[in-house]
Amino acid sequence: MIDVLVAGGGPAGLAAAIHGALAGLEVVVVEPRTTPVDKACGEGVMPGGVAALRALGVEVTGRELRGIRYVDGATRAEASFRDHTGLGIRRTTLHSALHRRALDLGVRMLPGKIGEVRQNADTVTAAGTTARWLIAADGLHSPLRRSLGLELPNHPHGRYGLRRHYRVEPWTDFVEVHWSRHGEAYVTPVDDDLVGVAILSRRRRGYDEHLAAFPALTASLRGPAATEVRGAGPLRQRVRRRTAGRVLLVGDAAGYLDALTGEGIALALATAGAAIRSLAADRPEEYERAWTRLTCRHRLLTGALLAASRRPGTARLIVPAAFRMPPLFSAAVHALQ
Repeated sequence: MIDVLVAGGGPAGLAAAIHGALAGLEVVVVEPRTTPVDKACGEGVMPGGVAALRALGVEVTGRELRGIRYVDGATRAEASFRDHTGLGIRRTTLHSALHRRALDLGVRMLPGKIGEVRQNADTVTAAGTTARWLIAADGLHSPLRRSLGLELPNHPHGRYGLRRHYRVEPWTDFVEVHWSRHGEAYVTPVDDDLVGVAILSRRRRGYDEHLAAFPALTASLRGPAATEVRGAGPLRQRVRRRTAGRVLLVGDAAGYLDALTGEGIALALATAGAAIRSLAADRPEEYERAWTRLTCRHRLLTGALLAASRRPGTARLIVPAAFRMPPLFSAAVHALQ
């Protein structure tokens, strides 16, 4: 019998597997997709996430990011990261690096889906494998979360994300967040000749229609589109709790508020580590408290920005307010590092 079975081989699942292997646990990952896995993602890793990757021994390359810049027409506000840089990195590059590190540590990879989960007081069985614990890292719309009865109803008017890359030389080493009345566009340099543009909005329409709301940004995208549009959503996923017997939810499966502050990867790495530490200590009940503590600032700041952006009138005040109060904007960016 193995120690930990991980459902899902995305960043959260692979991070949990690496943490487990480093803790001396035997880990198996079940994932139906082939490596590398791509998905709609802003592709900016905050400094805390970069440090967490290095602590796991994961070697990644990309474009250094110095901070966050908000843009609304001619009004701009920016804040540099305090001590370290972030990283713009293609999702496929990040996934390959995590996958390689997990294999190097002896993590076994099984192709397939988890399917039905059976558990008792001491073990959990799924995908033909019995383990002491199961980590559900099967994504935003986690089938395991739903089957375990941990999902709560979501707001009917959720936000959605779309992403595409453009073959153009980056014009900044900041993550640029362009604001409009109906959403935001996130520009992340990911290579010397490639930028990713992710759009978040409550409105369901095509990528080009969304992009047209950002004429200044469109003028900067002189190069051709380099990838197809990928989408995700609705983004907000509400969860009753993050444990069910011998199953722990990690990453997006553990609940998701929004991608507005760009902390998804950093939080996935941090909460995956917390889950493994609680299992290694045989105290799974500690994970819920650890998850709440690790995500507290993200939930508060993201929730405040979402509330302000919900109405077009107040959404247009966000960038001018950040411009007029740079210490407050810097404090918010530093809190999210």
